[in-house]
Amino acid sequence: MTSLRDVAERARVAVSTASAALNGTRPVAAATRRRVERAAAELGYRPNLLARGLQSKRTRILALLFPAPRGGFGLTEMQFATGAAEAAGELGYHLLLSPESAGPIEELRHLTGLGLVDGVLLMEVALDDERPRFLAEAGVPFAMIGRTREPGTIDYADIDFAATARDAVAHVAGLGHRKLALFNLAEDGHPAGYGPAVRAGEEFARAARERGLAYVAGFRPGSAEEGGKAFDDLLDAHPDVTALAVMDDRAAVGVITAVARRGLRIPEDLTLLLVLSSARVAEMFHPRLTTLEPPSTELGRLGARMLIDRLQGDGPPRQRLVPCRLVVGDSSAPPREGGGS
Repeated sequence: MTSLRDVAERARVAVSTASAALNGTRPVAAATRRRVERAAAELGYRPNLLARGLQSKRTRILALLFPAPRGGFGLTEMQFATGAAEAAGELGYHLLLSPESAGPIEELRHLTGLGLVDGVLLMEVALDDERPRFLAEAGVPFAMIGRTREPGTIDYADIDFAATARDAVAHVAGLGHRKLALFNLAEDGHPAGYGPAVRAGEEFARAARERGLAYVAGFRPGSAEEGGKAFDDLLDAHPDVTALAVMDDRAAVGVITAVARRGLRIPEDLTLLLVLSSARVAEMFHPRLTTLEPPSTELGRLGARMLIDRLQGDGPPRQRLVPCRLVVGDSSAPPREGGGS
């Protein structure tokens, strides 16, 4: 196994200089650092993270705490993780993806008690999430992708749900639709008071009201079967709905099936939007769905950088809101003449 001494000899520097160049424990001339890094790469050297942690009190490992979704990790979820991992790697940190399987506090207590992580990046944040308080009281640096009801001075990067809802409503209103429905996220697939579900519901209702659109909510399907049933129930109660926004990909599959079963067509009889789904996911549907694509990679990168900045020193809290991007597909069209209310 290649040792640090082997790297130092290859780079023609002292062992202490090689250690500083690779671990960042003290400044090293740029040319020397590049020589050491090249020698380490040529020899296939991998630092012993545990030994490094004992020496410097830092492991340069971050934990991304991500409660596993009911349907497993999809493309949209993984974009958050890959963005965070890329940003951490650029700054010399490793990212450990830690799906929560036990109670969240017990999971955190175990993870932080091992002393193997320098900080924690929280995802899937509820409005009254108990994890931030635990980490603050334990003195563990952390940042959030998402935000609590009152984040105060906590660093976070989150979706701008107000701007996202305005863009979605403006899109359907601009096409001439007068009545919009929202299928929100299923309650049993996320923590109680899940921030994105609550904020999306509130902001869609507000945006529809401001644009003078009739608005229907209260449906929360989390599967294809539930999505189909919810659509049937929606049209039975509100046959004049001509635009529908859906926040669960699987529910959207059921909606499309139910639309066809009723002898209707997308987009001629229904404009269908995905909310908080990747454009790559939307392309898998037929027709290709219009989507409000979340800034997943950007938020992942922002969250990781905020956490690392916090590890490197105090400063004012960094808090960013980034809207989703409207990607118009083949599922958007004006309502049929005489349709709508």
